[in-house]
Amino acid sequence: MRNSILKLASISVAISAMALSAPAFAQDEAAEEADGPITLSGGVAVVSDYRFRGVSLSDKDFAVQPYLTIKHESGLYAGVWGSNLAENAGDDVEVDLYAGFSGGEELTYDIGATYYLYPGVSSFNYVEFTGKLGSTVGPATIGVQLSYVPSQDNTGNNDNIYYGTNATVAIPNTPISIVGSMGIEDGAFTAGDEKVDWSLGLTAAVSGFTLGASYVDTNRRSVFAFKDSAAGVVFSVSYGF
Repeated sequence: MRNSILKLASISVAISAMALSAPAFAQDEAAEEADGPITLSGGVAVVSDYRFRGVSLSDKDFAVQPYLTIKHESGLYAGVWGSNLAENAGDDVEVDLYAGFSGGEELTYDIGATYYLYPGVSSFNYVEFTGKLGSTVGPATIGVQLSYVPSQDNTGNNDNIYYGTNATVAIPNTPISIVGSMGIEDGAFTAGDEKVDWSLGLTAAVSGFTLGASYVDTNRRSVFAFKDSAAGVVFSVSYGF
C-alpha cells in the first residue's frame, strides 16, 4: 500500500498504464473497416520487484501486473491495471482505473486521470491527473509528463506533483533498446522534501515477449522504508496483445 508502506518516502501514481499508443500500420482500407472504431489491448508483466519512482512497493518480491485497455478511434480510452503489493494493513493488491484522451503523430499527447484503489483499505484510495507529451527523434522516443494529485482526504489534505521524463533508444539492426527515466516529486507523498528518482536499463523483444533489466534508484531514504528505497536491478518479462 503506497500511502502506508512509504509514509514518508511515498509516491503518487502507479505506472504508465496510460502510455501513448503507437500508430497502427493498416494494410488497406478494408482491414481498417474490419477492425472497427473500438480496439482492445492488454497483457501481463512479471517483474522481480514492483518499483514505482525508485521505491519498491512489493518489498523486493516478484509482482504480477495485468492490464486491459479499450480505446475508441477518436482517442478516448479507459482501462484497468493491477499488481500485488507487499502485504500491509491487510491489503496486498492495487487496482488502478484509468481513462483519458490521446492522439497526435509527430507530437503525441495523452491527458487522463487514474483512480488508485486498494481493496479492503479504502482510506488509501486517491485520484491523480496526468498529462504527457512524446516525440520520436531518429531512433529515440522521448516523453515528458506532469502528474498532479489534488488535495483530498486520503492524502492528508495536501497535494502532490511529479515531473518526469523518459527515453527509449532503439539499437539499429537489433531487438534491443536502451531505456531511461528521471523524475522529481514534491508534496503530500514526500513529507515536504523533494524526491528525485532515476533508472537506466535495456529491453529486448524476443518471440513476442519483451524482456527487461533496469537499474533503479532514488535520493530519498527513510527509517520506515530504507530497504524498499535502496538502489537495485529490476528484471521483467511481459507479453501484450
